[in-house]
Amino acid sequence: MLVYAQKTLTAKHAEISFFSNAPLEDIQAISKTAASALNLSTGDIVFKVRNTSFEFDKKLMQEHFNENYMESDKYPLSEFKGKIDEPQKLNKNGTYVVDVSGTLLIHGVTKLYQTKAKIIVKDNILSATCRFNVKLADHKIKIPSIVGRNIAEVVNIEISASYKPQ
Repeated sequence: MLVYAQKTLTAKHAEISFFSNAPLEDIQAISKTAASALNLSTGDIVFKVRNTSFEFDKKLMQEHFNENYMESDKYPLSEFKGKIDEPQKLNKNGTYVVDVSGTLLIHGVTKLYQTKAKIIVKDNILSATCRFNVKLADHKIKIPSIVGRNIAEVVNIEISASYKPQ
């Protein structure tokens, strides 16, 4: 059994990426500077990422993302606040699939999400990964009709984080 001196673990360089598959062009971006905290007693989990930290292959895509879609000046952060079911089972080495539910705040709009996460516990480090989809319209992100075939209405999100005791 693992013993954590503190019940809160942090991930200071969590990765969040997204992928948009559209008929004319695939778009993907990644941020490697998201922050997260996980309370092993309560199962509370939080992720925060600066929208401007997402990096794209094309500079123009990054500009459009921040200026036209995310309006990063107005909405600088995206945030997930939720709970992991049965956090007490994460106290020993092993691989676990857990249910995660909570609210995702993107573009000033909060929406409830539920997904599964894979957590690997090894020697006081928890590595977590999960995937889920976000419908842009649910967060009032508008896609101009002129580029409608370039951007998917639903974006695939992937998250990975390595948690260590504070």
